[in-house]
Amino acid sequence: ADFLTEYLNLKYPDKDFKTFIYISVKYQKLYLINNHKIVKKYPVSTAVLGVGNKMNSMQTPLGLHTIKRKIGNNVPLGGLFYSRVYSGRISTIYTNKVKSLTDDVTSRIMWLHGEEPGINRGRDIDSYKRYIYIHGTSEEGYIGEPASHGCIRMKNNDVIELFDSVEEEIPVIILKV
Repeated sequence: ADFLTEYLNLKYPDKDFKTFIYISVKYQKLYLINNHKIVKKYPVSTAVLGVGNKMNSMQTPLGLHTIKRKIGNNVPLGGLFYSRVYSGRISTIYTNKVKSLTDDVTSRIMWLHGEEPGINRGRDIDSYKRYIYIHGTSEEGYIGEPASHGCIRMKNNDVIELFDSVEEEIPVIILKV
């Protein structure tokens, strides 16, 4: 974590990386890092179509982001969202490799804002306008391999734990490695 923190401080000197989230597309892992130490490690699923930043690409965008909005405080485990609003319904959670009929967003949403103009912010490459989230999913059996439509999916208990551990505006770096 020391090397990554040093790299981020050099590349983005105006940002504070005391606490940040690192998402590895290669290893399908999310790391919560504080004071150069990995505090928590979670399996995730990034996009089945790989990485990319274009609108409607259904790919996971790379680069520096921040959590712009946290949505879903006190929503029950498996609570189903439609357009970022809790529906009052609880999704069936599949722990084996079963595809749900819809791309369910469950339990919590951490909406990402791109911080790099021309890479993940602006015009047709804007992560925020693409509705890229860290969120819970009904397809937990696929966590640990690429399976999403661009977002970063987590197991429901994990996304609730992470949501409760971080504040809005925390940096989130998404890298291929």
